[in-house]
Amino acid sequence: MKADLAWLENPEVFQVNRQPAHSDHIFNVKGESTRISLNGTWKFCYAENPSLRPVDFYRLDYDCSGFGDIQVPGHIQLQGYDRCQYINTMYPWDGQEFLRPPHISENYNPTGSYVKEFLVEEMPEGRMYLSFQGVETAFYLWVNGSFIGYSEDTFTPSEFDITDVISVGINKIAVEVYKRSSASWIEDQDFWRFSGIFRDVYLYSTPKLHIRDLFVNGELIHGYQDGKLNIRLTMQGDETGYIRAYLKRYDDVVWYEEISKKSLIVETEAEIPSVQPWSAEIPDLYTLYLEVYDQKDHLVESLTTKVGFRNFEMIDGIMCINGKRIIFKGINRHEFNPRRGRSVTEEDMLWDIRFMKQYNINAVRTCHYPDQTRWYELCDEYGIYLIDEMNLESHGSWQKMGACEPSWNVPGSRPEWAGCVMDRAISMLERDKNHPSIVIWSCGNESYAGDVLASVSEYFHKADPSRLVHYEGVFWNRDYDYISDMESRMYAKPAEIEEYLKANPAKPYISCEYMHAMGNSLGGMELYTKLEDKYPGYQGGFIWDYIDQAVYRTLDNGKEVLAYGGDFDDRATDYCFCTNGIVFADRVPSPKAQEVKFLYSDVKIHVCNGEVTIHNQSLFRNTNAYKFRFMLEKEGICIAESQPDICVEPGQKTSLPFGNEIPKEPGEYCCTVSMVLAQDTLWESAGYEVTFGQETVRVILEADQNEDTGADSGKDRHNAIGNTLEVIHGDVNVGVRTKTCFAMFSKQEGGIISLVYSGKEYITRVPKLSYWRATTDNDRGMKTEALLSQWQAASLGQRYLDNRFEMEESEEKVTLTFFYEAGSIPKFTSSVVYTMHADGVLEVTITYPGVEEMPPLPLFGIDFKLKGRLNQAVYLGKGPMENYLDRKAGAKKGIYRTTPEQNLTPYLIPQECGNRTGVSWLSVTDDQEEGIEFIALDGDYECSVLPYSAYELENAMHLYELPSVNYTWVRLIAKQMGVGGDDSWGAPIHDEYLINAQEPLTLRFAVKEHLSK
Repeated sequence: MKADLAWLENPEVFQVNRQPAHSDHIFNVKGESTRISLNGTWKFCYAENPSLRPVDFYRLDYDCSGFGDIQVPGHIQLQGYDRCQYINTMYPWDGQEFLRPPHISENYNPTGSYVKEFLVEEMPEGRMYLSFQGVETAFYLWVNGSFIGYSEDTFTPSEFDITDVISVGINKIAVEVYKRSSASWIEDQDFWRFSGIFRDVYLYSTPKLHIRDLFVNGELIHGYQDGKLNIRLTMQGDETGYIRAYLKRYDDVVWYEEISKKSLIVETEAEIPSVQPWSAEIPDLYTLYLEVYDQKDHLVESLTTKVGFRNFEMIDGIMCINGKRIIFKGINRHEFNPRRGRSVTEEDMLWDIRFMKQYNINAVRTCHYPDQTRWYELCDEYGIYLIDEMNLESHGSWQKMGACEPSWNVPGSRPEWAGCVMDRAISMLERDKNHPSIVIWSCGNESYAGDVLASVSEYFHKADPSRLVHYEGVFWNRDYDYISDMESRMYAKPAEIEEYLKANPAKPYISCEYMHAMGNSLGGMELYTKLEDKYPGYQGGFIWDYIDQAVYRTLDNGKEVLAYGGDFDDRATDYCFCTNGIVFADRVPSPKAQEVKFLYSDVKIHVCNGEVTIHNQSLFRNTNAYKFRFMLEKEGICIAESQPDICVEPGQKTSLPFGNEIPKEPGEYCCTVSMVLAQDTLWESAGYEVTFGQETVRVILEADQNEDTGADSGKDRHNAIGNTLEVIHGDVNVGVRTKTCFAMFSKQEGGIISLVYSGKEYITRVPKLSYWRATTDNDRGMKTEALLSQWQAASLGQRYLDNRFEMEESEEKVTLTFFYEAGSIPKFTSSVVYTMHADGVLEVTITYPGVEEMPPLPLFGIDFKLKGRLNQAVYLGKGPMENYLDRKAGAKKGIYRTTPEQNLTPYLIPQECGNRTGVSWLSVTDDQEEGIEFIALDGDYECSVLPYSAYELENAMHLYELPSVNYTWVRLIAKQMGVGGDDSWGAPIHDEYLINAQEPLTLRFAVKEHLSK
């Protein structure tokens, strides 16, 4: 047979001479694996389309000395060839060429010609195979000049028998990889459009008698107390023999059997008493040993595979793991590395799985393709529930600009697409079927619905009844509702989910995608997690998504930066829509992860009125793996702590006194209960905090309740310590001198223009009121720029009303009031009141009156433009990471130290960031810890300390566009609306997290000198 380029446009040709899919087990011959890695440097030639490729490069006599080098595994586009292109739902050729399935471009179809030589020292007893674990998108294979085969399906292995064409000595592999084929129409995932050999390549040989495939299933019986082990082996080789099989838990053999090989299919089953079940909470694994002997009792082959005994089933309309209702605290995970794209390393995977355990994530959807085998092994070992999703998405064939229009949808019910789609399902199931972490098979993503996917669902159910089947696309075509065992939706809002659950539905509910974490997002997640206790049919969801898909690129000035769609001049593109992770592309946790960790915890701790309630919502594990630390703090300083022994059984709750009595001295006290690991685990060290509960209590003396406590002002204090206050009345300015400071207020500029402590000036310009924030990705997605622009105008166009300046003096203080008219329509007037006390404390009160006929208010606050030397910040408030009105459940009140640069959260598009809620005081200082403090007077405030103003952030589309740092911008905020996150293309921020423009707001705080201790 000869290779034929026509296969590229024929969906009915998706493999030629490829081996049937089989399990991913590793076997040994004579105690060693026969695998020989071919990873490393290959010879490579790039062509923009097939007509430009070196046609005969596969021939043994072809001179490849003019080829360049490329690394395998790796993407072509990340190694200096072709270009990077990111796109979401559109097909990547949209607007470039008019195409319809199954056709592909003749002009642009990047083609990579790969060549690798390998040494064969001796011919194998059995067969020799060449295995490609992942090649995007389609490829042809030759060995020693002979055509071997063809394959599609980027994300499952393609293996070929090359026994008959290899010889002892040097052998030549030639691989021709195409970026586009008919398969591109069903690989329209939301990701960078790469190509190349991006997963491992290796040779392996099999012995004369070989286990080609095994299906091992451990289920629970007798009330989930005992185990049933089912083994099905597919043998290769005509020789007779037998298999010794034994199952071990640690070093103990719990079952043994000698099985005769009478045919190519060998089956056995056994009951194992008192097994330890597998779950994500307690991922108990057994090891199955299989030893193959020939008829002369010679050991021919041996292998091991992990076995987890677990049942995942529907009980009375509820998904259950080992008999218990499951809640998926999940996330969607693309395989991604900013330098390597989807060619991730084991180091990446280990970081990911440890992060997920650290942040209480218990489930992953492999969006939208099967992952590397190593990921499934790690999920078995560490304990993660998986929705294993086949490599299918044809989003652009049925949904255009959000509208459902499936007139030319593929695969739909088109018979010519049935084979290639079913092949993808078979390849995934056969490879992955032995992993207990997989509880659900998914028929792919966003491909509408039709007979083809109905057949896939039927196949999954018949081939593996031990798992359920998922497919969200039936939401768009209810004629095929039976495809999915559960109701699965994307970005349904909490009210929509409740509406479904209240209607006595036949299926339980999950959100296969929710909480679109694009930029500064994930606000309102608590509204979803609250449904867990309210509705049994609500079984959780999977955040979109895990990691930003941002790629490193080098600017013309040599600086390396993270880039998003469009930065490579790629068109069409969806720009920054690839930056939706709770982890940044360089694997640094984003502030959004703080909220996920808290809300996804299985243990809920509530501290209220001196009582602690611990609710262990785990299904199988008590709290003996943790220690509970009770800590009482005053103004962020620990004054008492204890560590009682507490064991709460799964599904139970207990209450006990906090124990550390709050003193009667006035101040702010935090009662915190922290749950930490008692011992080291696979994923973190002892002492790591898993979750916490906290209550804040303010103690105010009755005599002080009606006093001005913020500045401790008044005649008694003024007279007692002999402070003096001098007021200098100029024509334009009012100066105020005290024993410790000097302040100057401008009647012309409309506010304070100088504040000097210890000879250092702290004011650069008059602080300005602000009603607006730099728009977030969600703000822009809601198309609210026009609405929010009124508040931007109110801020930038505000006019100082010099004719309304007011001033009052007394012995102990001087008060100056300035009024500002907002530049919006309608106009309104706000005020700033400065009161300088004789002890050098400056009290500031800003007031917003509330306005009708205006959209919701983004925020109300005041901006201080401080000198850049003030680059250290310490605060008592919620942290340690940024938090907002609708994303603060996971923020703990305490004392935190940070810097303006650290607060500039590296969202790929600069936007509102760095906010802190519940702030009692903030100090901003230089490196010698000399500076000023901002102290809340009436309750807490919100604030940010950044190297840029909101307006500078708004004007930049990349972080590198921001200017060099010259100032420190302190923004003190009475209230800021939430950031939202139901989706990033129109979902509004929930009402409870908005600020009604008619609501008057006041912020009152004191400013004083901060001296180094």
